[in-house]
Amino acid sequence: MASAYLLVSHGSRDPRPEIAIQHIANLLWNKIQSDFPTITTAGFASQLKSKTLLGTACLELSPTPLHEQIIKFSKDALDFGCNNLKILPLFLLPGVHVMEDIPAEVALASQALDQKIKIDLQPYLGSHPGLGHLLAKQLVATKAEATILLSHGSRRPKANTSVEAIATEIKAVLAYLTMPPSLEARVQELRTAGYRSLAIIPYFLFAGGMTDAVNQRQQELKLQFPEMNFQLAEPLGATTELVELIWDLLKK
Repeated sequence: MASAYLLVSHGSRDPRPEIAIQHIANLLWNKIQSDFPTITTAGFASQLKSKTLLGTACLELSPTPLHEQIIKFSKDALDFGCNNLKILPLFLLPGVHVMEDIPAEVALASQALDQKIKIDLQPYLGSHPGLGHLLAKQLVATKAEATILLSHGSRRPKANTSVEAIATEIKAVLAYLTMPPSLEARVQELRTAGYRSLAIIPYFLFAGGMTDAVNQRQQELKLQFPEMNFQLAEPLGATTELVELIWDLLKK
């Protein structure tokens, strides 16, 4: 039976996240093919290839609403021989988009398709317990005395629980771009505590407008606290390690 998968991102006017997502899709397709079993017949090994349909869609800033993108992809999946579609939200926090907006769009698509295809909404990417390990790897090359994990943050109740757990796992203090405690407040706290060398880990998937804002904020902090050393890490990025986590969630 053919398999169909759809990766749903937020959408951006900045081209960099879309380029990264397409790279993720390519890496994922290769991963799926490599995971298919090798069979041996009459002394010859042959790698079976998975019949896989893989696509991407955006919640916002797309010419068509998400539910229409899902409907179109579902019809392609049916023509491809699939009777099941798995959708994975490429989001790090269970905010309104993950908990309300995407499920509502999926429900609209399912209703329009009249159960011709089974649609499974998989857990969002940020729910994977392996994300902390990926972030911890970025700290290996730093010699900072303390670490700040910087997240976008969500005002939805309990939406920040997962990132709070990651901060504890990697022994970092947590700051948010959109709500307290802010990055500046955390830097001031650590400075008062005697730290002079800080690593800032941006909890974002890809480079884009948000990471540009983080970089700008770091430059301002350098001027505000000239006696301190700041090391700004890269976002998670389109890596094979991240693809492993995505594939693990899609297989659930």
